[in-house]
Parts: sequence; C-alpha cells; structure tokens
Amino acid sequence: MEACPGVLGVADVAFIGNQLYALLTGGGCSHGHPNAPNAILKVKADGSWKRIANLSDFLHLHPVKNPNPADFEPDGSWYGMIAFGGNLYAIEPNHGEVDSITPQGIVTRLVDVSETQGHVVPTVLVRKDDAFFVSNLNTFPIAPGSSHLYTVTNVGGIPSVRLRLTAVLGIVVKDNDFYFLEMSTAAGFPTPGTGDVKRLRAGILQTIATGLSLPTGMTVGPDGALYVLNFGFGFPPGAGPVVRITIP
Repeated sequence: MEACPGVLGVADVAFIGNQLYALLTGGGCSHGHPNAPNAILKVKADGSWKRIANLSDFLHLHPVKNPNPADFEPDGSWYGMIAFGGNLYAIEPNHGEVDSITPQGIVTRLVDVSETQGHVVPTVLVRKDDAFFVSNLNTFPIAPGSSHLYTVTNVGGIPSVRLRLTAVLGIVVKDNDFYFLEMSTAAGFPTPGTGDVKRLRAGILQTIATGLSLPTGMTVGPDGALYVLNFGFGFPPGAGPVVRITIP
C-alpha cells in the first residue's frame, strides 16, 4: 500500500470478541490513493490484514440526502467506529452518516444525519441503553456551544439534545455518565491549550479536565480512568502523548 503522511491511516479500531478491526481513512482517489480506498480492515494475529469492506465504494453508490457542495470529500473522512451486537458501526463526518458493517463486510446505512440535521459534521458515536448516541465537530470557524448530542432512534429519527458542546472529537459512557472530548473551545480556529473534557451527569454538564492541546481521541481504560490522545494534529510526528485523566 502506498503511503502519504497525514493522509492515509487508521482512524479507529474495534474488537468483535477477540477479532480486531481497523477503520482506514484518508484513502481513495480523492486522497491520491486509487488502490487503497477507505475501508474496514480485518487484522490477523500475525499483524497482516484483509480488507473486508470498501467504504469509498459505498459512499459513491449511496449518496446522502444533503451533502455540502462547498465542503465535499468524495471518498469521505471516516473518523469513529465501535462494535455492538456482533457488527461494526462507523461514522463519516463529511457526508454525515453512520453505517453498519457486518464481519462479512456487508455495509448498510444506520442513519443519514444530513437528512435532518444538515452539515453538522458528526464525528463520534457510542451505545447506551437501547440507543446509539452521536456527537459532532461542526464546521469551522468554531462557534463555541454549537455542537450537540444526537440520539439515533430505531425508527430513523435523530433528535438532538442541545448541550452547548464545542468541537467534539471523543465520546464515552462510564457508570451511566457521558464524557465528551472537546478539541478546542475557543472561537475561530483550533487553538492549543483550550481543549477539555466535559461530563454529563443527571442532566448537568460539568468540565472535569482542561488545558488539552488539540486532542483527537478518548477511551476508558481498565482502571476506570480516561485516556486522551493529546497533540492530535498540528504537531511534529511522534509528539502526541496519551494523557491519563482520573475521573473525579
């Protein structure tokens, strides 16, 4: 596979049982990689991999209702992925959609976010109780408070909970609370040192960590702490540390 720094790479990973899957982004003709489309990769025990789903082709064949012509990436800019119920669920911000992928590589659309919400740039999703929840980056320049939490219902709706979040690039659930990773909370364009983590508990939004610099990913560790990828972009290769955040 050809490589182009900063363009082609794995955006997220998920396990179904002991099997690892990777979400490849930055691929396809529109990124200069005609032989390496955006895809779901099945990673083998020896580190080799096999492409099971061509996500670039799926976008080309299944356009969303309301793409944004001024900000359109033909192959998409796939960002987040989770596993649930034996399938994978991947989110694509540029077109605005969440898609389901079986272990056999069959892709179907769970929801077209653009159809009801427009170009809100959904980036991350999580499963809680009986529903999927989605949050979003929104467009640049950043307008603080313009990102929200969306519920993906079984009947295809996607109502929003207007929490006044900002530039969300991570979401996890722990002990029935939502945690949101905000990449930059300053107005304008991404500003180092203004990223944070917010918690939604019993309807109240609270900041629990501040001072992050352009963070791009977050998960919960086996110790119950949050782990955040800091310096996610705009810094030299290899500069990004993983920051441990103890939940108060």
